[in-house]
Amino acid sequence: MHQFLRPTLTFLFTCLAILTNAQNFSLGHVQKTFIDASRSNRSVTCEIYYPADATGDNVPVSSGVFPVVVLGHGFVMSASVYDIYWQALVPQGYVVILPTTETSLFPSHENFGRDMAFLVDQMQIENSLSSSLFYNAIQSTSAVMGHSMGGGAAFLAMSYNTNITAMAVMAPAETTPSAISAAAGIQRPALIFSGINDCVAPPADHQLPMYNALASGCKSYLGIVGGDHCQFASSNFNCTFGQSTCSPQAAISATEQQAYVLNYLIPWLDHYLKNDCTQGEAFQNNVTNNAAFELQQNCVLGCGTGIFDSMSLNFSLYPNPSAEWLRWKGDEQWVGQTYSIVDIQGRVIAHGQLNGSSEVADISDWANGMYWLRVGPELVVPFTKN
Repeated sequence: MHQFLRPTLTFLFTCLAILTNAQNFSLGHVQKTFIDASRSNRSVTCEIYYPADATGDNVPVSSGVFPVVVLGHGFVMSASVYDIYWQALVPQGYVVILPTTETSLFPSHENFGRDMAFLVDQMQIENSLSSSLFYNAIQSTSAVMGHSMGGGAAFLAMSYNTNITAMAVMAPAETTPSAISAAAGIQRPALIFSGINDCVAPPADHQLPMYNALASGCKSYLGIVGGDHCQFASSNFNCTFGQSTCSPQAAISATEQQAYVLNYLIPWLDHYLKNDCTQGEAFQNNVTNNAAFELQQNCVLGCGTGIFDSMSLNFSLYPNPSAEWLRWKGDEQWVGQTYSIVDIQGRVIAHGQLNGSSEVADISDWANGMYWLRVGPELVVPFTKN
């Protein structure tokens, strides 16, 4: 009897975060300087925007626990031009951190990536400190985001810190050390936005090589038709001037481009950081066959309902949900097919070959949660371990 491989990574979710999805929080704000002792006491300055009951500086954090998003700025661009992201994410229950380091004409990409990775771990420390504004307010899940240089640095941050849950980047640019090389070691979920009319960091030279190099079991590339490099942020002279010296120019407005990003970014983050598979399904339904995007994916997000009809393909997986044993049964077309099992974070936790028409897997020591069984090129079956 063939046995599925056992998972080797811990699968953790904080269910309370799901409750924040329906709320609409006010914007709290604080400036912080953290010290990274591992890098000769490097000062890492940042702006933090967080869910609050009243708008203001240093106001108390709202009751609850919230995922962390660290967003890296572009080359010679200030954190302030990414206001569209914190203004959209904080009301939905996210803590958004913008490092304000490496703003010079000669930035260190490595240090910037390490700053982003450091801030993710630092917020977990803040969560444990009774003296901190963020005491008992930070969820264990996190994402790194970034635009242009900050997007490339997000790849570096992922390679430096395995505690980061996922990555979502806008027009990421190649860095030194190489973000493309770093991508080959990243197996966690990734979402890449690009502007098809980007002449500053063209997709063919930057985002597509990053996407292709990613080892993630669940990665998505959304090339916005008519979008450019700079419209991922609010108006900024330095970026706009650079874009004006090359072609093609944007064929859609900044408002349209930013609306596309937020409409798909938020459900994607909800799926991975809040364990909300219905939001993943909304993301998937809206990007599939959407003329606004050039889409590439190696996975499908969602809960599975209404997406795959395994019975029509003479394949059944049961009991579902299951606590200890998972059985499958199919006709002989499935014998010999390769399979993989992916968790909600996009990690391939098991793979192999189906050797018979009826097999059993022991999943008693698997973490509770949502999984997907992919068999061959055409079948994906969702199941739940409880």
